[in-house]
Amino acid sequence: MARPSIVFICSACGGHTPKWQGQCPSCGQWNVLERCEAPRPGARAPEPAAPLALAATPEPARCSSGQGELDRVLGGGIVPGSVTLLGGDPGIGKSTLLLQVAAHVAAGARAVLYASGEESASQVALRARRLGLAASPLEVLPETHLETVLKRSAERKAALLVIDSIQTVRSGEMESGAGAVSQLRECTAQLVRFAKSTGTAALLIGHVTKDGAIAGPRVLEHLVDTVLYFENEAGSRFRIVRATKNRFGAVNELAFFAMSDTGLKEVRNPSAIFLARAAQPAAGSIVTVVREGGRPLLIELQALVDRMRFGAPRRIAQGLDANRLAMLLAVLSRHAAVSLHEHDVFVNAVGGVRIEETAWDLPVLIALASSLETRPVPDSLVSFGEVGLTGEVRPVAYGEERLKEAAKQGFRHAVVPRENAPRKPIEGIGVIAVARVDEALGAAFSRLPAAARSAPPPPQGVPARS
Repeated sequence: MARPSIVFICSACGGHTPKWQGQCPSCGQWNVLERCEAPRPGARAPEPAAPLALAATPEPARCSSGQGELDRVLGGGIVPGSVTLLGGDPGIGKSTLLLQVAAHVAAGARAVLYASGEESASQVALRARRLGLAASPLEVLPETHLETVLKRSAERKAALLVIDSIQTVRSGEMESGAGAVSQLRECTAQLVRFAKSTGTAALLIGHVTKDGAIAGPRVLEHLVDTVLYFENEAGSRFRIVRATKNRFGAVNELAFFAMSDTGLKEVRNPSAIFLARAAQPAAGSIVTVVREGGRPLLIELQALVDRMRFGAPRRIAQGLDANRLAMLLAVLSRHAAVSLHEHDVFVNAVGGVRIEETAWDLPVLIALASSLETRPVPDSLVSFGEVGLTGEVRPVAYGEERLKEAAKQGFRHAVVPRENAPRKPIEGIGVIAVARVDEALGAAFSRLPAAARSAPPPPQGVPARS
């Protein structure tokens, strides 16, 4: 048997040193080194190298989670032998979602083990009864000792293992308590090795810090295959699951859910969440089409321009890049003769979503001009496009797909970059292609047909705000 080696691991940054010191040499904090024993790796024969073509194996069949939105984020379903880490604020629905997934997989005659370190078996059963899952053959194990959980999962030949949560389990090979940096790293590494060797898919719930990041060293996110984050707006019943890392699919893919008395329900038309507009058009409001992951989404953007009362003018953006907003204001002043240097500017993406791409440039400028002149933009109008420093309107990716989604939601007019104009007309929507910012503002307020300028009622498929 290999003799154990003594190392001291920092509970703050995860750095290690062979000797104890009062101060961590990596992060400089005091009294944070913990003594750990780890077996020294024994000498073994190296694995033989193999050509990539011979090492490749057929892609394993994915297992459906029972939630089409979650399957989309995962890249088509749960991959056998994969490890997924799900993080989010307390009470947002992490345990609810994974309990629903585990019950669905267990209903398909597959062995599933739900290891709960935070709740007893009776508490999990109460939640399952509330969600209508009481009759599920799911096996619940209220255990925090990792080796016991892995042994039980191997005995049952589980297809899916749920750990709720990774901060509550501990390994007997480490002396530190549950939740320590060394425990988190060791437990996650053991789970990854177990999943790869047995083909059991593992779903881990991770606590988050006050900054919204998963608690523990960043190595946790490097070890696992997929990292998902729960997001929601305060007071809203809608939930968004975003993939920030995915070895088996696209990143930044989004899944939309609505919290109900019987658990999380997937939202099949997420654009309706962000289009709960007023019955009458309001100045400063416009709809844009952004692309999140692999789908286009229609989102309402709101702008408010108010004369500055005192001090320096304020520039506040919610869900958008404030630095880019300042740049767009300069472009608006220089190339469209719309100066806002004596006004406070507030911009908001409705629904709490954060837009990372640049397709919101053009609609925000139209909304700002609308608020300044108190001239509402017609409800039937949608716009997207990037704006350059020289005042040109630049194209964005997937322009035709965005237009088709807008037409599907009932919008009848679109102001878009000239290069995004479709080669063939799209049924139900008229496209006005523009090349510069001043041309876009003129198109939004004067070049539309008279029927559009008269502000008709909201198009079909767009619910009115209650």
